[in-house]
Amino acid sequence: MVLIVEDEDSIRLTLRDYLKKKGHNVVVASDGVGAIKQILDHSVRLVVTDYRMDILGGDYWIRFLREFCPRKKVIITSGFLQPEFPIPYPVVYKPYDYAELEGLIRRSLDES
Repeated sequence: MVLIVEDEDSIRLTLRDYLKKKGHNVVVASDGVGAIKQILDHSVRLVVTDYRMDILGGDYWIRFLREFCPRKKVIITSGFLQPEFPIPYPVVYKPYDYAELEGLIRRSLDES
């Protein structure tokens, strides 16, 4: 299952629909807190998450994923990434091509 964490509704819902059409099981959240709920409720294998979100985003969200979800694959998306520490996950910059992102998702899932 793929979890999309994105605070911009149009991106979150469009990406969800695109990935479902490509055969992925998808759940969504609009912030880090909602994402934690989805991770607890579903068997999430991969998280595609925006870096900058108002509620539990940025460096704390990355640190949470690294510390508490070490077995999950993670892909970070960002329109402007300026972290104070190295990001330990692949980063895809916005605006991104949905087909390219889906290819990265598929490859990441195949690795696990």
